[in-house]
Amino acid sequence: MKTFISVSKAEARRFLLATQFLYPFEPCPKKSSDSEAALRMIRRLECVQLDPVSVVERNQHLVLAARIPGYRPEHLYQLLSQGEVFEYIANAACVIPIEDYPIFNPIRDRLQKQVGSSLKQVDQTVTAVLAQLKRRGPLPSRAFKSDRRVYGYWDNNMPKTKETSHALNLLLDAGIIRIVRRAGNERFFDLTETSVPKRLLHESEKTGTRESQKALIEKYIRAYRLFDPRDARFGWQKMSAAERRAEVDQLVGEGKVIPMKIENVKRDYFIMHEDVSLLRDISQTKKDRAYMEGPVRFLPPLDNLLWRRERVTDLFDFDYKWEIYTPSEKRAFGPYAMPILYGDQLIGRMDPSLDRKNDRLVIRLLQLEQGVELTTKLKKSLRVALENFACFHQVDNLIVERTEPKGVEIL
Repeated sequence: MKTFISVSKAEARRFLLATQFLYPFEPCPKKSSDSEAALRMIRRLECVQLDPVSVVERNQHLVLAARIPGYRPEHLYQLLSQGEVFEYIANAACVIPIEDYPIFNPIRDRLQKQVGSSLKQVDQTVTAVLAQLKRRGPLPSRAFKSDRRVYGYWDNNMPKTKETSHALNLLLDAGIIRIVRRAGNERFFDLTETSVPKRLLHESEKTGTRESQKALIEKYIRAYRLFDPRDARFGWQKMSAAERRAEVDQLVGEGKVIPMKIENVKRDYFIMHEDVSLLRDISQTKKDRAYMEGPVRFLPPLDNLLWRRERVTDLFDFDYKWEIYTPSEKRAFGPYAMPILYGDQLIGRMDPSLDRKNDRLVIRLLQLEQGVELTTKLKKSLRVALENFACFHQVDNLIVERTEPKGVEIL
């Protein structure tokens, strides 16, 4: 008979926040952070999702800034240029600790097969790109010239992408080249065979397929910490529902993961066996007011906590949709609405826009969920969080255009 751990929704929620490093709540120190702190956090989270959208600072930086006092984007850029991290596909495009390079063989193999025919269609350009990188070393995208336009990833009605840009993206997916540096919006590319440490390339060659698959599944579980096998991204590999369930059953049989029953939640969840003691500790501190009155944090749309939207609904009773690709007339909260975390609750959304030309941060909407009491302490926490958010973006002016409910005075 299987052993289940039964917990309340609040206990499961607080466990998840703790393992996503959004609890305990510590006061922000005056001194700045550094790249080492960023590397430690990426290792703890397993990976951080990359996204090019820049309504405000990009997702990867907002994820780290929500967890590391004093974090600056240059800390992540430094890690990339020093070879401490690499960019590849995990939950999606992510920044990953470089020591994990060998276990991503299954994803590289799958993508190489997927883009193989496309690479052949631009084989002359691919050959020229690789020869140029071999001859000159790391180069930015602008170093590769082409007058020919082809269908790229985002092109619909007509070919708009430079053939060299398309070739670079295909080679990135295949893992033949990689991004080794970023300078603002510019990416610098190099050959994987010369830019990844030889010991990791050798380890990658020695690692068998099944060994890599299992290692990736375990990395996924460490990233999610509280997971359900119905997630189509399970293990960051292409698996059927039956295959996902079989993998979880095997881990349960080995004693590595434990089934969890959450009060008033129909979905079955699992945690790692090694996390049981942490869960018990959290269950014993369920009356801690810090869980209810922690400082406000604004979470970006692709924050690790939000990866599994069903989990957010189950544990936080909070429905969240990123509306960046929703037609403007159908948006309920705004294109970049960020969930507001207060204590162990998601209490609303904040839709920001950075007006770089006029040196100001505009909050197009500050929305609180129905039933949230705007206490004096919460009002102060919101004000401090907004001021810190403006400071992180290095702007002096902060404007709140609209609040829900109306008439809420924050600033």
